[in-house]
Amino acid sequence: MPFFAYRSAAGLAAIAAFALAGCNAKPVEPLAAAPANRLAYVSDPEFKLPDGGGCAGDIARFRALIDNDLATGHVDKSVHTSLVGEIDSAKLLCEGGQESRALAALATAKRRHGYPA
Repeated sequence: MPFFAYRSAAGLAAIAAFALAGCNAKPVEPLAAAPANRLAYVSDPEFKLPDGGGCAGDIARFRALIDNDLATGHVDKSVHTSLVGEIDSAKLLCEGGQESRALAALATAKRRHGYPA
């Protein structure tokens, strides 16, 4: 038999094997709806980060982000509580006119908990 005949036969055999393997696949059952009290793991479509400039805006946006992470189950309550304390410290610095120290404290909190700073 010529070489190309072996290639064609092998190719046809492979295609047939893949086609038959698909026949044995079980149908996929639809996922059950999640219970109402279960976390959705996705943000609410209405979620929007707050506007604002300077350290106050940065702090408000990060606070909204971690609150959303808690609501969607991406952050544990203890981590959220720790972050809120650190954010509140940065907020006090910001309100006291120490913008650079507030931004540094915010960046430190982000890095400590794995958020991009």
